Formats: sequence, structure tokens, C-alpha cells
Amino acid sequence: MSFTYIAKMPTPEEIKERFPVSKELQEIKAKRDREIADIITGKDNRFLMIVGPCSADNEDSVCEYINRLAKVAERVQHRVYIVPRIYTNKPRTTGSGYKGIASQPDPTAKPDMVEGLIAVRKMHLRAMEETHLTAADEMLYPENWPYVDDLLSYVAIGARSVEDQHHRLVVSGFDVASGMKNPTSGDYSVMLNSVYAAQHGHHFTFAGSEVKTSGNPLAHTILRGAVSKHGNTTQNYHYEDLIRLHNMYEEMELVNPACIVDANHSNSNKQFKEQIRIVREVMHNRRYSNEIKSLVKGVMVESYLVEGNQPISDHQTYGQSITDACLGWEDTERLILEVADMAD
Repeated sequence: MSFTYIAKMPTPEEIKERFPVSKELQEIKAKRDREIADIITGKDNRFLMIVGPCSADNEDSVCEYINRLAKVAERVQHRVYIVPRIYTNKPRTTGSGYKGIASQPDPTAKPDMVEGLIAVRKMHLRAMEETHLTAADEMLYPENWPYVDDLLSYVAIGARSVEDQHHRLVVSGFDVASGMKNPTSGDYSVMLNSVYAAQHGHHFTFAGSEVKTSGNPLAHTILRGAVSKHGNTTQNYHYEDLIRLHNMYEEMELVNPACIVDANHSNSNKQFKEQIRIVREVMHNRRYSNEIKSLVKGVMVESYLVEGNQPISDHQTYGQSITDACLGWEDTERLILEVADMAD
């Protein structure tokens, strides 16, 4: 057989029973879900910043980071709305390498999917309990949604998943803001078609059941740059790119036109310090153009306690990324305060 069945996975109900969300945290999440929805729909003019490590590889360092983030979030709360990135699955271009804490709770050990689910649940819960911030995560594997649907306030669909029918249909059943990234090719039409699919209801099979969804009006776009046919990165955060997206939104007559600009990945050519300049340019363009201001609801920034990145080893630097390079804490704090000054 091509498949070797190692262990039966616990059900979402079993995992939730072991690691439940308290009534207090349920109310906090519901409130944050509404607030983020109001930003996406334009009822709230605060600016979203989805900020955190490229991959959430270690519970202690991630929670220390989010505790720091919570203090800054309180200072800027009237202008900037902070959503921490707790990305527990890591897409890999070639399929090899570290795939996130959901697959490898210990990056130096073998994969363990059951312990990975537990590690994901515990990390999100601890962050919520300590900071009252609910997080964003990438839904790399749609089947994981029932394990975390009571934890997340924002979901991203990545550049390699956005063309997949299953991802599009599953997002149509989410009840939180969900960002659909442009594909690695950069094709806006693919991204907007994904938003259209996610905003409408569907009938399909999911998690072993026949299901029907009502559509997710909070599905929106994320611009993350692209890669040309020659392998060169191309950017899509500039004024002309944003105006083009604004016009295409109008042509498709989608509800709640909204965009988040991912300042890293192909937009920065993975030069992590460039995120600072890119965010500044986005904020300038929002001030210059009412169309861009109405469209661009926020930015994504990859940052951690220590700037840069490192290989996986048995002597890792605490709080430094083991995947893509990230801004360090000092630059992150300054950037958040700067955005708060520019947001209006």
C-alpha cells in the first residue's frame, strides 16, 4: 500500500473537551470577531495589523512575544487593531522542511500529528488567557478548522492554496474574516475568483459529512507579491497595484471590498527589513487616495523577539524564526507606533 496508517486522529470534540475555551474567553473572542468584521466592512475605521512570527515554533517564546504585543496594542487601540499571528502550519514550496508546530511540536524531532494538534490548541489557549488577544492562523489544511474554530478570529488562505476548490468552499463556511492571498503567479483574477467563491454558499463534503454553507461575506484579498515566469519576485503593494485591485473589485461587484497588504514574502523579496518601508508606503498611499484608504484595511508583518532567522538545531536562539526572517521586537514596536500616528 502507498499509505501507512500510523494512528487514528482524535476528533475535534475530543480535543476541545480536553482543552476547552472558558466562557470568559468565548465572550472575548466573540467581541473581537465582531470588531474585526466591522473593520473589514468599513463600520470601524481602525487599521488592522496582523503581526507575529513567520511560524509559531515554540509556545514560550510565542506567548512572550504576544504578551509584549498586547501592551503595545493597548497603547494604540483607538487607531490600530492588533491581531497576533500564531501560524501553526507552514507551507513548503517543495514539500520538504519544517511544516509547523501542528506537524512537529519539537522541530528537532520526528513529526507527531496528534501531539501537534494538542500543541496548537494549548498555544492558542495560553495566548488568549494571558493577553485576551485572539489570533490569526493560516488554514493550510481545511480539515483542521473544526479543531480551532473556537480559537481564531482571522484566517488566511495561502498563495499555494488559494486556487484549490476545497479551500474556497470550506472558507464559505467560516464565520470569521478570511483573507485569500494572490497566487504565486500574482494573478488578481484567481484571487478575486476565490473571494467570490468564498462569499457564496456551496454544497459539498467536508470532514466526512455532506454539508451546506451560507457564504462568508468577510472573505477578502491579501496582496503578498508574486514570482514571474523567470523566477524573479514582483511587488504588488504600490499605488498602481492597489488602484487596479480597487477597480477590479468594483467590476466584480463583490461585497465588502477589502485588502490586506502582506509586507513580507515576495513583496519584500524576503528582505525582512524592507517591511518597514513597505508599510510606510502603504500608509502614505492611504492618505493620498480615498479609494486606497477605503480598500486597504490593514497590513501583515512578520516579526519575532529576535530579528532574522536561524537553522533548526539543538542550540537555537530563543525567539528567533526558524523559517522566514522576521523583524525584531524593537523595530516592530516602533513600526506599530508609527502606523498609529499615520492612521486616521
